[in-house]
Amino acid sequence: MVLGAAYELSTRILPPEYYTHAAITTIAGIVTYAFAQGRTTNRERNLHARIILVTGGFTPLGLTLITSLASRGAHIIALSDYPLTENSIPSLLIPVLRAATKNEQIYAEYADLSSSESIRAFCTKFLTGEDHRLDAIVFAHEYRGIGTLFRRESQENTEWRDVASLATFLITTLLLPKLLVAPIERDIRIVNVINPFYAASAPLFPSKLTTILTSGNTHRQNDPLFLAEGFRALRTAIFTRHLQRVLNALPNGAPGPDESKNKPPGPQLIKPPKMSNIIAVTAAPGISRVETISPMFGADRESGAESFSLFGMLLYMFLYPVIFLLAKSSKTAEQSILHVLFLPTPFKRALAQVNSVADGSAPASAATPSPESYAYEEVLKPGGLYRECAVVNLKVPSLPPPPESAKPKDEKRGKGKGKQEDEFVVIEDDGEFGGESLGRMVWEWYETRLKDWETKDKARVEALKKEAERQKAAEGKQKLASTHTDSGTSTL
Repeated sequence: MVLGAAYELSTRILPPEYYTHAAITTIAGIVTYAFAQGRTTNRERNLHARIILVTGGFTPLGLTLITSLASRGAHIIALSDYPLTENSIPSLLIPVLRAATKNEQIYAEYADLSSSESIRAFCTKFLTGEDHRLDAIVFAHEYRGIGTLFRRESQENTEWRDVASLATFLITTLLLPKLLVAPIERDIRIVNVINPFYAASAPLFPSKLTTILTSGNTHRQNDPLFLAEGFRALRTAIFTRHLQRVLNALPNGAPGPDESKNKPPGPQLIKPPKMSNIIAVTAAPGISRVETISPMFGADRESGAESFSLFGMLLYMFLYPVIFLLAKSSKTAEQSILHVLFLPTPFKRALAQVNSVADGSAPASAATPSPESYAYEEVLKPGGLYRECAVVNLKVPSLPPPPESAKPKDEKRGKGKGKQEDEFVVIEDDGEFGGESLGRMVWEWYETRLKDWETKDKARVEALKKEAERQKAAEGKQKLASTHTDSGTSTL
């Protein structure tokens, strides 16, 4: 009876002649969903005793990433913009994360990434602490989109994008001296997470950056949303690539061959190829529902009244079946980040070959690794941009060559007691992401804007302190006046 009724109802809703169409549609939907979720990393790594600093740790992507890393035994330090009070979001989520991952080494530290003073206070506290080992830094706070399709780009959005990038630059430069003195055998990684619109600004990036630096004008309200977001993402990717050039140019403490005349008998130390044990890479997780589509539609109330749109929220709800099918979840968006954290680095591979030669377990010809030796296993590309667990070869136009009058003369380089040529640090120019000149210009933009940001933030902090002192004095006077009134009343 029940089966007959169910069959009769199903045939009325979907007649048998449409079963083929329904099956094809279902299969097409499953294939489309699987393709839209992207690749999953095929690597794995034991992260026990590895200390990883994560910014944006209490965003959807950050929480998912912390869960994945902590479940593999990593020691997590998550930076929080929320004060660590008793009922704050970090205080409530940290015990849950520890219980879910069975890992007690998950901690939250307060650092307001919109304040340079707060960032400096955290870095000073971290560097002066007892345990300041650091194996990886994951900057996940720049992934979330800023701005909406239904409102014109404002100067406030531009400032928020710049501040987010400057926070990455400031934390990197403050912690970098400590990373450079770490033991050479330690594998250290710096991962910058960017939004997926970096390619939108690639053709015009050099000219736009040149205009900003020469004019000093940061107002870019006329840029479309995708171009503004892409400019921020590509700027971070170019900075990461140039940071790797700088790291490779610095001494990394690698053992070199004995150059003395009186060489002792026996095997000599073999120097590995020139590369840093600190690897900086960029990861683009792709288009996610919560942190890409939702802010773009203005559907998230937590973005603030300036970015929230009731129409956008209703449109997001109406289109959610399509968004669910074509956009990523946080679990699949994290795969590219995990991939760059799990891949072996070329430095470790070269160091392992050098150690095997010193031990006598490998022939001396293996001391100098060649590209052919890495052909059968993927290694992490220093300074590379990863998306869908693969390297992206993005073409960015280079800057025009400087005029002859602007080039330094060779005869001036030899002056000054002959030491200037020895002190000159050569940075490689591989031509990637616009080459070394464009990377240097991006670095110059960071340094210039950082000075302005710190000046404004210092003035803001001083104003807040004065206001707090003023309110405290007013409360003291009010309390004193109420005390005098009470004593006068009791006397009467």
